[in-house]
Amino acid sequence: MPKAADIGSKRLISLAPDAWVKWVTQRSNVVARRIVASEFQWISRDTDVLLEAYDPEIGKFLILNELQLRYTAQMPRRMRAYAALAEERYNLPVYPVLINILQPSPTVVIATAYESEVLGLRALQQYRVINLWEIDAQIVFEQQLKSLLPFIPVLKNGGEEAVVRQAVQLLRTDEQLSELEPLLAFFASFVLSSRLVQQIMRWDMAVLLESPWYQEILNKGLQQGLLSAIELGLELKFGAEGLELMPEISQIQDVDVLRAIREGLRTINNLDELRQIYRVSES
Repeated sequence: MPKAADIGSKRLISLAPDAWVKWVTQRSNVVARRIVASEFQWISRDTDVLLEAYDPEIGKFLILNELQLRYTAQMPRRMRAYAALAEERYNLPVYPVLINILQPSPTVVIATAYESEVLGLRALQQYRVINLWEIDAQIVFEQQLKSLLPFIPVLKNGGEEAVVRQAVQLLRTDEQLSELEPLLAFFASFVLSSRLVQQIMRWDMAVLLESPWYQEILNKGLQQGLLSAIELGLELKFGAEGLELMPEISQIQDVDVLRAIREGLRTINNLDELRQIYRVSES
């Protein structure tokens, strides 16, 4: 199974890192220095992107970028963990950013901070949330945000045929960007008919289905759906004690193991039996 790199976050951000850091921080003087390794020894994680940035007023700092196809209830806890680990490893202040791609149902509340309290001691991790469906598509063109071109169809006012065609034309003017066409086609299929997407792209949709971009998104969406089902099952069956396993289970990338956990929740009697399911699968 390929690594769960969401939609190739590092590849996308590397297309125009300076424009990206200015956009996520909303500061015109910020510049990108380099993309740094963000894989932490004690946490199986390779989907976030750490950028070292520089601002004349605050000096060097890290921007932690987390792109999520769909927001899940585990994200606040993850943002807290990733920000703390990055700060500890690189000894630099961290600016965490969560970018949500697809709009959830109206009942989903997207948190902008992680908060917890134990015996009067309070933990707080704030992070910036960017919901792409709230970002006007014209900003991508005006600010030359190449990294966001594939997402044009799901941006505000971006689902119109003319806007999608404009994005396609820009991708095709740059050889470096042309590989992103299948990704743009995937998101266009959310708002336009398949036939119209075919006309705009001028190639067979089978190209999209065979694309590694599409497969990664498909796998990631399936993974997040399984995690949501497991979280609900743990809460219903074991309450708060069961939910304590979610940080550990959330790191599992293999969808077959996640399916086994989901199915196992129907028959297990305690949490030790549940642990056995994924620990045996990983051994």
